[in-house]
Amino acid sequence: MPRKFVLFASVLLLAAIALRADDIVDEIIARVNDQIITRSDMEKAKATTLEELKQRFPSDWQSHMAKAQADTLRDLIDQQLLLERGKDLGITGETELVKRLNQMRQQMGLASIDDLEAEAKKQGVSYEDFKEQIRISVVTQQVIGQEVGGKLHISNEDIQDWYNKHQKELEGPEEIGLSEIMVSTQPAKQDVESKDKPAAQPDKNLPEDPAKVAEAEAKANELLDQLKKGAKFDDLAKKSSDGPTAAQGGTLGTFKRGELAKDLEDKTFALKAGENTGVIRTRQGFIILQVTAHRPAGIPPLKEISDRIREAIYSERLEPAARAYLTKLREQAFIDIKSGYTDTGASPNQSNKPIVVAANGEGGSSHAGKPPKKKKKFLVF
Repeated sequence: MPRKFVLFASVLLLAAIALRADDIVDEIIARVNDQIITRSDMEKAKATTLEELKQRFPSDWQSHMAKAQADTLRDLIDQQLLLERGKDLGITGETELVKRLNQMRQQMGLASIDDLEAEAKKQGVSYEDFKEQIRISVVTQQVIGQEVGGKLHISNEDIQDWYNKHQKELEGPEEIGLSEIMVSTQPAKQDVESKDKPAAQPDKNLPEDPAKVAEAEAKANELLDQLKKGAKFDDLAKKSSDGPTAAQGGTLGTFKRGELAKDLEDKTFALKAGENTGVIRTRQGFIILQVTAHRPAGIPPLKEISDRIREAIYSERLEPAARAYLTKLREQAFIDIKSGYTDTGASPNQSNKPIVVAANGEGGSSHAGKPPKKKKKFLVF
């Protein structure tokens, strides 16, 4: 299957699961202020959760399933509360929605957003529903970021304390980060090397066109000269590299000793961060490798990883803080749960004052944050 179809199937999986039937008899299982959550919402959310777990934990997703399924209604209520809070804060998610759609379009190699929409239709997915799922995700993330994440204070003392307590896990072998600029001497349609490693070793015995080799070498040396004059490596890689990493600025990732061919290891591990190897002849043509980071064996100095530690502390603190925030939102809302269903995030202080919802779904209520396209029949409790 072509790469873009595989990618599209992956990114649209959750949207496809979330599609709703237009003419069904459904059952209301929860009311959140003037919004409703139905049994079909629950079933679709459970299916979504199942697919997410299989992707995140392919070997042991079953061990995570029971808790995730138990939290399904909680998560749907969380979502509705955050969408309502987003309205209060004027968060629409539209700008970020456009940005994410455009990033997806670029990843799939499509020329326009119209092409993205056409690709969705080919996959049998409602493009409008797909966009709505992304918008909901954006709004909920931005509300948490603004209302919770933006209020988390991480001091230098916190960072130092975390560093002191995690010395053993911070210790590691010597490794380097690498980026590449590759100028190919191969035919345009010939397969290239794996995109997560540079060419394994020099090889000057390939049956290549001497004129093409000379042209490629001249281009590589010209690019090297531009680097010496101050050009940014990632900009040149995006503009001029023939390698599969060009779109990512030539980024190859990190490598420990023993993971590269010996000649490349000798050249790269002798460099400091920001230095490059010069032009190297390889099986594919000519490459220039830049060391983007060089970490010695042992425990890295605090100043080199303080940003990583700050992110780790942020992640550790965000979830409990978000849970406390959502509990507070529950206490300010009217939430009514049908007997037999459980909100695992419920607060003992929240109200369950009933809210009247007409049996045909009218009366000002909108389903899952947006008006239904057609009238539905609901079994009301």
